[in-house]
Amino acid sequence: MPTRTARTAWNGTLNEGGGQVELTSSGVGTYDVSFPKRTADDAGGTTSPEELIAAAHSSCFAMQLSAVIAEAGGTPISLEVTDDVTLAPDPAGGFRISEVTVVVRGEVDGLDADGFVQAAQTAKETCPVSKALAGTTITLDAALD
Repeated sequence: MPTRTARTAWNGTLNEGGGQVELTSSGVGTYDVSFPKRTADDAGGTTSPEELIAAAHSSCFAMQLSAVIAEAGGTPISLEVTDDVTLAPDPAGGFRISEVTVVVRGEVDGLDADGFVQAAQTAKETCPVSKALAGTTITLDAALD
C-alpha cells in the first residue's frame, strides 16, 4: 500500500511565526498555517491540523461507508459527510483534539433507515482514520435523506 506525504515549512515562534503545509504526494496545493489563527474562531484564510484531520476523516468515512453499504446489500447513490474536529485545552497541559463529530446524510437503495445507521456505525468503527483517532470521542449523526 502507498505512503502519502505532506511537508510543513515553519518560520518563527509559535505565536508570531507561520508556515505552509504542502500536500506533497498529490501536488494539489500549499496552504498557510498559523497558531493564532488555529486557535481563533475565524481561520482567516489559513488551514489547521484539525481542518486537515476533518478532511481526512470525512473522505475516509465516506469511502468506508460506501463499502459497508455495498457489503450489506445496498447501493449508495450519494453520501454527504461533514466532519467537525475540535481543538481544546488538555487538562494535562497544552492542547488536544477533544472530539470529532460526523454528520452523514445519504441516499441509498436497498437499505432502510436502521440499516443505514448500522452501516454508518460500522464505517465509524472500521474507517482507518477513525482508528487513528482512537482515544478521541467520535459522535455520529447518520440519517437517510
